[in-house]
Amino acid sequence: MAVLVTGGAGYIGSHMVLALRDRGETVVVLDDLSTGLQDLLLPDVPFVQGDIGDDAVLDRIFAAHDIDAVIHFAARIVVPDSLADPLGYYDNNTIKAHRLISASVRHGIKRFIFSSTAAVYGETDCQPVHETSALNPISPYGRSKLMVEWMLRDAAAAHGIAALALRYFNVAGADPLGRAGQSGRNATHLIKVAVETALGLRPHMTLFGTDYPTRDGTCIRDYVHVSDLIAAHLCALDFLLHKPQGFSVYNCAYGQGASVLEVIDSVKRISGVDFTVRQAGRRAGDPASIIANGESLRRDLGWQPRHDSLDEMVRHALMWERKRSNLQPYEPDR
Repeated sequence: MAVLVTGGAGYIGSHMVLALRDRGETVVVLDDLSTGLQDLLLPDVPFVQGDIGDDAVLDRIFAAHDIDAVIHFAARIVVPDSLADPLGYYDNNTIKAHRLISASVRHGIKRFIFSSTAAVYGETDCQPVHETSALNPISPYGRSKLMVEWMLRDAAAAHGIAALALRYFNVAGADPLGRAGQSGRNATHLIKVAVETALGLRPHMTLFGTDYPTRDGTCIRDYVHVSDLIAAHLCALDFLLHKPQGFSVYNCAYGQGASVLEVIDSVKRISGVDFTVRQAGRRAGDPASIIANGESLRRDLGWQPRHDSLDEMVRHALMWERKRSNLQPYEPDR
């Protein structure tokens, strides 16, 4: 099977490319390298530097490669940035996704997997959230992703496509074998920021909000190891091979939450460094708590997570950052 991976030089996309190659699939990567790094790509994987919204680039890729499926990761993902630049987020995440979906339809692609987000739920009193829970995104980022889900649902019905969206919760960790990890510039992900601070790559980190209605006053999130997330994509791809058409959506998370303070404690404990944490007010667009019900993914697609431990996610992130920063030899899991 030949798979086009958009954003394949990014954090999650690079892990997807490795997993597809590990099981013998043909992979083509499209990435504009605005946040991704070409160093994360395997040297023998066809790579096109370009924009997912460029019709000419898309037509060339589909004409040159016998693509069977598209896995779409490329997007802007920082919630506060989306509040400051909503039109930029709608352009990049929604309008350009429309062009990618349109090109897929034009070239007869019948399988499409979309990287969606828990941000489509927004502030919710439903804990844990189900795929059928109310959708009320509170940021342009969440709304830009929800619009793509709507487009895919309608395109699948109209054009006989088998499409699936995975709603990610908070992705963390790195490839246990040390082949990839989170390497983007100016990352805002909590575990990466805490790990960088523990290793002295940042002088301190900021804790945004300590007055939320949670067990310790800080935000609670459902973290999922990037390798388990990628395993969910492989399950989704296999599922679409046997699904003639239609649209499906699944939460991808463990159903267990960790607070910001609990994450910081884990990083301090595993790194052995009592780094500086400065408190600040709440950050716009952050729900107090969001935890998933991920049973549908297990039941329908046979997903079986293997790395559902916060400490394991922190340990892999720490090992990857040490390797990336040349701080000490990397010790991959065996």
